[in-house]
Amino acid sequence: MRLALGFGLALVLASCVPTGPAERPEPLPPASEGRAPEIVREPGRAPAVPAPAVPRPLVRLDSAAPGPGLNDSLVLIRQARDSALEARDLEALAAAHPPEFAAPDESDAAWRALFDIDVANWMDHHRVKYYLDFFTGPVRERMGIWLTRMPRFEPVIRAALMERGLPGDLAYLPLIESGYSATAVSRSKAVGMWQFMKGTAKHYGLRVDNWVDERRDVPKSTDAAIRFLGDLTVKFGSPYLAAAAYNGGPGRIARGLARIEGYDGAAEDAEDGEPQAGDAAFFLLADSRHIMRETKDYVPKLIAAAMIAKQPGRYGFPATGSDSAGPASQPLFQDSVFTADATGLDVIAGLTGIPASDLWAENPKYIRAVTPPKQRSLVLVPDGRGAEVQEALDALPASERLTSFPHQVKKGETATRIANRYSVTATELKRLNPGLAKRAPVPGSVIRIPGRARLAGWVGQNRRVVSEPDGGISRGATHRVRTGETLSGLSVRYRVSVARLRAWNKMGPNDMLRAGRLLRVRPPAPPPAPKATRASASSAGARIHIVKTGDTLFGLARRYGTTIQSLREANRMSSGQALPVGRRLTIPS
Repeated sequence: MRLALGFGLALVLASCVPTGPAERPEPLPPASEGRAPEIVREPGRAPAVPAPAVPRPLVRLDSAAPGPGLNDSLVLIRQARDSALEARDLEALAAAHPPEFAAPDESDAAWRALFDIDVANWMDHHRVKYYLDFFTGPVRERMGIWLTRMPRFEPVIRAALMERGLPGDLAYLPLIESGYSATAVSRSKAVGMWQFMKGTAKHYGLRVDNWVDERRDVPKSTDAAIRFLGDLTVKFGSPYLAAAAYNGGPGRIARGLARIEGYDGAAEDAEDGEPQAGDAAFFLLADSRHIMRETKDYVPKLIAAAMIAKQPGRYGFPATGSDSAGPASQPLFQDSVFTADATGLDVIAGLTGIPASDLWAENPKYIRAVTPPKQRSLVLVPDGRGAEVQEALDALPASERLTSFPHQVKKGETATRIANRYSVTATELKRLNPGLAKRAPVPGSVIRIPGRARLAGWVGQNRRVVSEPDGGISRGATHRVRTGETLSGLSVRYRVSVARLRAWNKMGPNDMLRAGRLLRVRPPAPPPAPKATRASASSAGARIHIVKTGDTLFGLARRYGTTIQSLREANRMSSGQALPVGRRLTIPS
């Protein structure tokens, strides 16, 4: 009854909240693509931006869904509502762009002492004034929430930046990237507080796989982001150009600078009160057509956010010092425990006596709320609790490290059939459900499945991802290239490597991607197996299997008592070939 009541309340609240995916800001498409054109008002004023029309959030409260806090429906409802509001306002921030003209006034020299980035020379730039109005207008409520998170992260980030010789005010970049949210995800699949793309994250040493995503790990992703910003600052000699390259890519910024007449890239010492050449070069780029609109607005957003963050009271926001009230200003967990195998965060939370959702919030890098199997993993826990929790964790039997989940019995299902479905033994199933020892499962009733069955399912999914990297493509086998598209961008979109795209389209390493070209984004279909092969297989006692949703070569090999290699040879399949639903597979005897 409590679960049903919580689910109903979740749907009522969720239906009242317009949401959208939390995303990295990106430029608006031209009107020809069917979207509303940009709203233009008087210089320096932010237009009212309506909330985008997006699907309502779906809050799953059934305990079969992975993740901690499965029975705490009110916590999930509050989290879903807050996430939906945040996604809506990040969407509005991404869609907002100032008009393309400037009306600067004299800069206020009093601002110079407050910042270690050049705010005084650009505070009256029309793009900066636009975003000041935007942060204090359409997204004021959400900006206030982002500012309450800031004391928890900004001092540590600032100290790390300054230790590397970078401006401390770059600590406000996560404010405009993610609102200091460790779990933010953009439409382009950038993840975490610093909004790393997977390739950049791996280049700077972050682990990103099916179990762990260290882009969500605040200390590690912050270290990687600072090293990235340091490399960009060395390359461009300007914090504003470095920030722009962080957003738009160093190659695009370098090409844009090469097209600016009179800019030679040399670092010059500016007179007191005069802008640095590199910083000024960014605003020259912003007035050109050499960089994307999102990147043109990136530094103005940073300046406006820094002005508000340094003096929130001046703009009508509460103080955000270290004494700010509220849970967001509390310190991060500092103690830790280790697991040697897959362990649910909800199990560890039970040993600490805190809500599972709180523990997951402090360990967001475990994307399944489970530590990886057969690996030593660190989990942060509340201060002073590490020793006792570690002792209790070490004494926990392996069968209790993953919580069970429910299964509703369907007509015709037996205990043995259900056990086979989840790759567990009937004995394990009956031990967890004593009633099954005396009678068959009743259709419509709910029985518990051992937690390790979910782990086995996840492992099978991971193997499918490795062996069939092209199986996730949901659209056609070809793509018509548009202006501005790149192989790296298409590789992310279609989840294939750049090397494969080049191989499938017979492109050399120096071949350019031209607009209008029809590009193959799925592997060529293999030639049909010769009739003689099929006949010989049939005569040898082989069977035919019609591929269903969720089937994998690994699962079929296990089901029919054969090997993956034998299946591939019998069906003339390459190692990277997808397994489409409906295909007739020959199962060797």
